[in-house]
Amino acid sequence: MVNEAFIEPEAGGFALPKAAKTRIGYRARDEVLVGTDFEGDGATLTDSGYPRVVKSWRRGTPLSEATTVFEGEQTDIAANQYAYYDRGFHHEFQKRSITFYTSKTWYRAPADFSVPAPDETAAFEPVPVPDDVTFRTFADSALIELRTEWCPPGCEETFPAGSLLAAPMAEVMQADFSNVTTLFVPTDAASLSSQSGTKDYLVLKVLEDVRTVLRFWRYESGGVWADVTAPPSEEGGAVAVGQDVSVSAIWPDEDNGMWLWRDGFLVPDVLELANAEDGCISTEVLKSKPAMFTSEGLTVHQYFATSLDGTKIPYFVICRADMALDGTNATLLDAYGGFEISMLPYYSAGVGAGWLERGGVKVIANIRGGGEYGPKWHQAALKEHRHKGFEDVEAVAADLIERNITSRPKLAVIGGSNGGLMVGNMITRPVASRLFGAAVCQVPLLDMKRYSHLLAGASWMAEYGNPDTDEWAFLRKHSAYQLLRHDCLGLPGKELEEGTPTGGRAAAEAAEERWTCPKVLFTTSTRDDRVHPGHARKMVCSLLEEAPPAAAPCVLYWENTEGGHGGAADNKQRAYMWSLSYEFLDKALGIGGASL
Repeated sequence: MVNEAFIEPEAGGFALPKAAKTRIGYRARDEVLVGTDFEGDGATLTDSGYPRVVKSWRRGTPLSEATTVFEGEQTDIAANQYAYYDRGFHHEFQKRSITFYTSKTWYRAPADFSVPAPDETAAFEPVPVPDDVTFRTFADSALIELRTEWCPPGCEETFPAGSLLAAPMAEVMQADFSNVTTLFVPTDAASLSSQSGTKDYLVLKVLEDVRTVLRFWRYESGGVWADVTAPPSEEGGAVAVGQDVSVSAIWPDEDNGMWLWRDGFLVPDVLELANAEDGCISTEVLKSKPAMFTSEGLTVHQYFATSLDGTKIPYFVICRADMALDGTNATLLDAYGGFEISMLPYYSAGVGAGWLERGGVKVIANIRGGGEYGPKWHQAALKEHRHKGFEDVEAVAADLIERNITSRPKLAVIGGSNGGLMVGNMITRPVASRLFGAAVCQVPLLDMKRYSHLLAGASWMAEYGNPDTDEWAFLRKHSAYQLLRHDCLGLPGKELEEGTPTGGRAAAEAAEERWTCPKVLFTTSTRDDRVHPGHARKMVCSLLEEAPPAAAPCVLYWENTEGGHGGAADNKQRAYMWSLSYEFLDKALGIGGASL
């Protein structure tokens, strides 16, 4: 750091000989714990392509002499061993990630890290908590975030999914939870988004109907916590609609200083210096991003749509303050709905310059499958319930039309990765395909029969299901590629469910009368190492070669030869990709007069 240079291997630096999916972290100054494709043949990787074997590697020695300290199973998602110093205490964990949401964890507490991992005599012991918790530490306290409800041993209370609990680490390892402190319990409107700890404080980022509130706890040592959150003002404690705030400790072993970031759909990023001791009220602006587009005259609204089962679905609308409610506004609906990932307000120069300045309306839908209301919101669209998230998008689209913000010819949907699966369903589901005039489908999952055998797909079976078991019965119902070929086009195929009608060309002609694909642009990357580009290629091939021209009147495809899962390798490629997308949407929705 002093010389602002990496240490070369000849001088004792750590350098891996080949590129591979790798986890590496310091255990001590002269020892790292590393998991990688050690021999280059995949033998030390899991079926999902992540490290399965962890080794202790000492400074000044070749990687070939590293000592194995932990191994997971071939069918695990990944295996890891990691160690760290936390406010005066040394912690070391071994972890098998069995699925995307479950893991087995072992723990030991060395006196320090002066003894290398292979020679450490302190034994690892299993951590006696449910397999699906998120487990962290704060000094000598354990922090346990629940994904399902749990009544800990020694407690009389059952805590709901989404709760955050604290207990002395030594007692936890003895399966004694009699001194549990409840740091957060979710409500119908509030969920825990993230947490950050300073020397003495744990700061919780809480979402209340997708609006951020910060809550503060002070650790008094010995397992004692004090809630020091200031009471909300008359205006409430949440940030304004369409804005967000995040915090991160600067040096948690030393003081209570924090970095605080503010941004929003119309607010450029601002970095401020704050302190948890006063609830981050007094801040000093350190740096701010310049405005990248003209936001004058723009505003943000939050609405709620009612999904098919009666669930209220929040969504944001970014538009002109004087927007006419006449159904003529070109509107782009964005959603994700997976892996408990929340779509929070953020500043995007690309959205602003590429879409809002054209006069377009941008919509962010917080559908089920995401994390906006905690684990229950995610689990509501998990596996066989996946269709709930798609029904939520349909509900938001219908609500936009009912409010006269837009109309079917002026409404487009966009999504990438898991969001690409959503878009694939929007252009093939009977209701959705009649709601949208255009779609942009980016680096998408589409063939759910084969996804688990392609690249990192095996690691997502806890999210979607295993197509090689009887779970294919529900996967088939939202596998966009099969929906297109067999339901929309009526083509026969061995992947059809029992009882699904087939009939070749006659069925395809009948299907043509029922279904028309919105104008659609697919984008992907040859070098995507997570979602195989074959998903998009197959879908486009079927639309171009198997669908009657009248059923798929406008199908466009762009594949970048670089870029990985992001679809672009650098800002120049990224700008080109998004320019293509917005130019397509401009013409598909008729903003500038020209049309496709």
